[in-house]
Amino acid sequence: MKTYLQTASIREIQEAASFGILDGITTNAYLMSKETKSYSLYEGLQEICRFVDVPICVGGLSVEAEAMVKEGKELASVHQNIVVKCPLTSDGLKASQRLAAEGIRVNVTLCCSVNHALLAAHAGAWYVSSFMGCLGDNSVCEIDVIGQMATLFRHYGITSRVFLASVQDPQHVIKAASVGVHICGVPFSVMKSLMTSRYMGVIENSL
Repeated sequence: MKTYLQTASIREIQEAASFGILDGITTNAYLMSKETKSYSLYEGLQEICRFVDVPICVGGLSVEAEAMVKEGKELASVHQNIVVKCPLTSDGLKASQRLAAEGIRVNVTLCCSVNHALLAAHAGAWYVSSFMGCLGDNSVCEIDVIGQMATLFRHYGITSRVFLASVQDPQHVIKAASVGVHICGVPFSVMKSLMTSRYMGVIENSL
């Protein structure tokens, strides 16, 4: 399972890359505005792309299909590593299909059920994304649902990758990996906590 960092912070991106555990980045306009106040969304993406060579999932602000396609093309033109986010709505599916048909990788987000995941895959999604809190009433049910997505994709040979975003607990990372999720999106705090143990302080103090 790959780990994507959920951030727009250059400092966090550089540190995660130095650990050798950064497989990708997932971000949005809100995170970008917080971390790169002097840049536009596109300039912020260019800045990130100068530091890392990994997939970067990002979406725009549009909600109508035609506008999403236009914005998606503009985002994809920033760098070859950009994966364009589109929401699981009727307009989002229309935009996803059109962008995918032009060879642009798409991350269909807000897939809150197995049906959503299958629809997104049929629309040409590169990644099919959900997040903890959208899949069920509790963490056990949520992991079961995301696991069903991964199992069906494997069974039918669907090449879309199952992406569980906004994971806030290291235990959920383990559970996601155990049911075959392809990618987990985590904030920097969770990524660092994956490396912690009761021996870490002892080892660091002995150096």
